Amino acid sequence: YPITKMVKETGYYDILGVKPNCTLDELKKAYRKLALKYHPDKNPHEGERFKQISQAYEVLSTPERRAIYDRGGEQALKEGGGGSHFASNPMDIFEMFFHDAFGGGSRRGPGERKSKDVVHSLAVTLEDLYKGVVKKLALEKNVICDKCEGRGGKKGAVEKCLSCQGTGMQVRIQQLAPGMIQQTQTVCGDCGGQGEKIPAKDRCKTCQGKKTTRGRKILEVHVDPGMADGQRITFAEEGDQ
Repeated sequence: YPITKMVKETGYYDILGVKPNCTLDELKKAYRKLALKYHPDKNPHEGERFKQISQAYEVLSTPERRAIYDRGGEQALKEGGGGSHFASNPMDIFEMFFHDAFGGGSRRGPGERKSKDVVHSLAVTLEDLYKGVVKKLALEKNVICDKCEGRGGKKGAVEKCLSCQGTGMQVRIQQLAPGMIQQTQTVCGDCGGQGEKIPAKDRCKTCQGKKTTRGRKILEVHVDPGMADGQRITFAEEGDQ
């Protein structure tokens, strides 16, 4: 009798450099290393690679979707097993990973951004607007600390703030009059709204526990011929991390 052998698709595992029987911790370790290496801020030309890494991690880190992928590969995911094939923004996955992995998962949900848009003004002449020009813009921003990989300190050193129970906010109840009370919420003074604390002795010496450091990047701004005064040019994912 002929013997039939099923060949499993392992593309996502190959992207992350892990074995098909790897543990969740091994997946996280692989994603952390690759996401930091190929982040658009460090490798602007590796956007597609960063997307593939995020896609692989999103699928394999979810037990149900991983099981579907193991059975039928990407085709099984596309055919409706376990939801859409890939719907999340790679940067959202990146931000949620580094936020949730170190103690603050309840404070931000999927799709929420950690930082606001940053706007810079660029002075150009009327001739520049007419003919077009390429200008260079020096940008300073917060980037994930390389030394501690965004943890803020030694592995396992991050502790939940007991004053706010990890929420980053403190609730105060004040009695204004008999039968009348007022409830207010303020940023926790003990953790500065972070929801977590790192003992001084365990803090990263490079970022001092802030998880980010200041970085400098030069952007090339292409002003196209005929652009209007005040028109915006957007650089995606170039704000603070």
